[in-house]
Amino acid sequence: MLRFANIEMLWLLLLIPVMAVAYIYATRRKRQQLREMGDETLIQALMPDASHTRPTVKFIILLVALVLLIFAAARPQAGQKSETVKRQGIEVMIALDISNSMMAEDVAPNRLDRAKQMLSKMIDKMQDDKVGLVVFAGEAYTQLPITCDYVSAKMFLNTITPDLIPTQGTAIGAAIRTSVRSFGSEQSEAGRAIILLTDAENHEDDAVNAAKEAQEKGIQVFVVGVGKPDGSPIPIPGTGTFRKDRQGQVVVSRLNEQAGKEIAQAGNGMYVRCDNTNTAMRALQQELDKIATADIETQIFTDYQEQYQSFVLVALLLLVVEFFILSRQNRTLQRMDIFKERSTK
Repeated sequence: MLRFANIEMLWLLLLIPVMAVAYIYATRRKRQQLREMGDETLIQALMPDASHTRPTVKFIILLVALVLLIFAAARPQAGQKSETVKRQGIEVMIALDISNSMMAEDVAPNRLDRAKQMLSKMIDKMQDDKVGLVVFAGEAYTQLPITCDYVSAKMFLNTITPDLIPTQGTAIGAAIRTSVRSFGSEQSEAGRAIILLTDAENHEDDAVNAAKEAQEKGIQVFVVGVGKPDGSPIPIPGTGTFRKDRQGQVVVSRLNEQAGKEIAQAGNGMYVRCDNTNTAMRALQQELDKIATADIETQIFTDYQEQYQSFVLVALLLLVVEFFILSRQNRTLQRMDIFKERSTK
């Protein structure tokens, strides 16, 4: 298994496209200036040793070397063996609503991002628990099977957008049933819980019965209502406008607290509203702490070995190659023809 010890260093990869665009702009600007100086054929005759391709080749080599050095700085590590460890914790499946209504901005920055911020903080506080992730709109999908890998959980969480599910709607019942299946068929002595984050607006299936089914299997269902009952328009990204209904009226999405409370009650859990404070997270964490813990077996990789050396070595070789590539043609080398037959007398 491969992991990065300093994964935050990978953000430096954003420099690569910026540098590429800057180089393309500078190259085109330089050629434009040469054309403004006079006849292009005459200028080329005055610079017979100039090369148009070598500077580009040198730049590409430098970019590749920089990418390798960034990966080296992120410290890639490979796990050599795995072992089964036991931890005292609970199992939690997170069901996150990613329908378009979750883009409403009645909580900052919007409902979906606020929910993701709350979940990220909760995952940071986990130590010995297992966590999984289900996303839903008109349909529900398991985004991350239940695991103790919190780094992967946060990575998957950060990539979630409404575009993941093209079918719109709020299939809360399907999300609960998908979460139940994601725990697996094996029985566990550890407490199990589903955390449902949604505005509960226009839910289309029997979510209350789904919560009852989960409760009968010993799984508590907690509901976090995201948004405000007064509601807010739903912005269309990149347009500066709001979603409208068939009559051309701006759609106002409202938090359905009554539905959220009914689902939580059926699932023997708790309902709490998420706002711009950490109140909801603290209340939810207190309830999760009451769930009985048990030994949880999980496979983890141990004995990680550093792999950055290979990246550094290849990068250094590329830098050496780049150093010996001249920016202009070498007239001495051009005269040399090692394949030319020499006459013998």
